[in-house]
Parts: sequence; C-alpha cells; structure tokens
Amino acid sequence: MKSSTKILLAGATGYLGMHLTKQLQQHGYDFQALARSPEKLKAMGLHDEQIRIAQVTEPASLKGCCEGVEVVISCVGITRQRDGLSYMDVDYQANLNLLLEAERAGVKRFIYISAFNAPKFQTVRILKAKEQFANRLLISTIASPCVIRPNGFFSDMTEFYKMAKRGRVYLFGTGQLKLNPIHGDDLANFCIEAIDSNQKELDVGGPQILTHREIAKVAFRVLQQPEKITCLPDWLRKGVLAVARLLPVQVAGPVEFFAAATAQDMVAPVYGQHTLEAFYTSYARSTDPN
Repeated sequence: MKSSTKILLAGATGYLGMHLTKQLQQHGYDFQALARSPEKLKAMGLHDEQIRIAQVTEPASLKGCCEGVEVVISCVGITRQRDGLSYMDVDYQANLNLLLEAERAGVKRFIYISAFNAPKFQTVRILKAKEQFANRLLISTIASPCVIRPNGFFSDMTEFYKMAKRGRVYLFGTGQLKLNPIHGDDLANFCIEAIDSNQKELDVGGPQILTHREIAKVAFRVLQQPEKITCLPDWLRKGVLAVARLLPVQVAGPVEFFAAATAQDMVAPVYGQHTLEAFYTSYARSTDPN
C-alpha cells in the first residue's frame, strides 16, 4: 500500500483501533481517525488534522467524512454495553451510517472487523449484529469490500489471567478445546496488509494454538503460582447460555458470547508473532508494577 493512500479509521480509540492508529502513525500513512472527542487521540500523538470529530451513531455528524478517502477501516463495535446503546445500534447501524457515507463518496475499499465464526453463531446477539452489517457491506456499491474475522483478542484472555491471580481457573468441559487468540499489533498489521488484497472475507488468528487448559497454565506460570484448575460440566455452560439468552442484552451480552464461543474449537488461520506468555508478562507489569 502506498503511504499516500488516504485512510479513514473508525473506532480508533478501542483496543484494535489504538493498535491500528499506532501502526499507521509509525509507517507515515495519510489517515484520519474518527472520534467523539479528540483527547484520547491527541494523547496518542495525533495532530488536529489527523482527527475528525464525529459520532458514528449520528449520521449527520458523518457528512463529508469520506470525501477524498480511498480506504475505510472500521473497528466500530461494542465490547461492553454503555450509553444505553444496543449491539444493533452500534455494531450494525453505526457501521451502516459510515458505509452509506462511504458509498456516497465513492470509497474504493471498506474493511470491517467482525469476529471469527460469527456466521455460525447467529443466535448470539452481538455476532448477529456484526454479521448483518458484514452481509450488507459485501453487497454494497463499494468496489472492494472486505470483512476480516479475527479470533479472540489477547485482551480477552486477561479473564484467564485474572482467575489465575485469584488462585483458581474454572473451565468448561475438559479444558481441551483449542483456540489461537491474536495480539492487537499482529491484527493491526494484518488489517493494513489487507488493504492491498482483493479478498472479500478473511479469517485470522494468532501464531499459537492452545487449549483452554494450556492458557490457564501460561497464566499460572507468569504469576509463579501453583496450578489450580477446576473443570465444570458442559451442561452448566449450556445452562448459563440458555439463561443469558433470556436476559436483556445490556445485562448478559458478554456472558452469552463467552458461553457460546467456548463450546467448540476456535482455530483460525495462524498469523503474527506475539505470544500469549509475553502478553501476560507485560500485562502483569502494567497491573502490578511492584
């Protein structure tokens, strides 16, 4: 990709968005980041001309944001329920607001970050919203649409670390299901490489394929604590999922996602170089500097 290619990044202050912002800066790309307020982006070193103030849930604020833009990268989505907004409000509608503006401006490539195996989990509300937008993007007037479906982020794996720090990790089933989570830097690099690809749908995971039990052991090793792992019967996971589906999404969204995602192997094509142990080591330093 030429560094002169003009890029618009949406969701720049989220986990992946911050990694993308850093890499775009480091490599000297011509880009603007959408934000509700500029403070976080300025703290990351962005200048005023690199920041576009807009609220993706408000179409009027996006007017003109894609003029002259060749590539849009959207990481817009809800991780935790905030502001009374639903997954459909943000993961679907806010992205659609941006897509409509991109279509009007003649954007050539629109890259959207969904989630690995999302099409298979359409009873999970967050994944249903993501895939409704993904499907809309793939039939849009954008010349080169792209949906990237990454496996779980390393940041999601901190839940294993936190359990280990409390002294015991609880796993569903035997703990032998496999996944390959990916670091934000590796995923950001993959997204940037995808700009020059002609692929419309891409799955990606990290370089290590680990069982849930192995992830727990990594956490205990970094913490230098004895391994204490308890496996819970899978019927309990199914019960949690059934109850979560009956509750308001604002209450049970993340639980619903976790209970569904831990039901099978989640192994995506391997990519990157960051290891989970190195991430846990860095996370330990940042959360317990002493």
